[in-house]
Amino acid sequence: MLRDKGIRIGFWLVTALFCLQIGFTAYAQLSLPQVSQAFTHLGFPDYFRVQLSWAKFLGVVVLLAPVPARLKEWAYAGFAFNLVSALIAHLAVGDGPEAWGFAAGTGVLWGLSYVLWRQLRARPLSHSLEAAHA
Repeated sequence: MLRDKGIRIGFWLVTALFCLQIGFTAYAQLSLPQVSQAFTHLGFPDYFRVQLSWAKFLGVVVLLAPVPARLKEWAYAGFAFNLVSALIAHLAVGDGPEAWGFAAGTGVLWGLSYVLWRQLRARPLSHSLEAAHA
């Protein structure tokens, strides 16, 4: 029971940090000129920056809201594609760690959140209900 509670607390802490980081990047992509210039530097069109920002906001909502597990899987998959693509894009143009380090750090939070979420999903429902009533 104590382990389940620890996993649940760890999941929400890591997921909240991940969502804050992703939410901040989405906001920055929509409002900060230097972030817009970074997208141009990477060779992406301006509409992609806007589209990606709104997809990030939607993904954050899905991770935090009580929605079906399949939607959460899709959100996690979308974030994985986004973070891996960001690393590849920065490496492809020769950027150093100061440019791709944020994506790498966010990727660590993504991984922890996903692993903890999968552990919570693997718990039998009856076990979870017993722990809730104890």
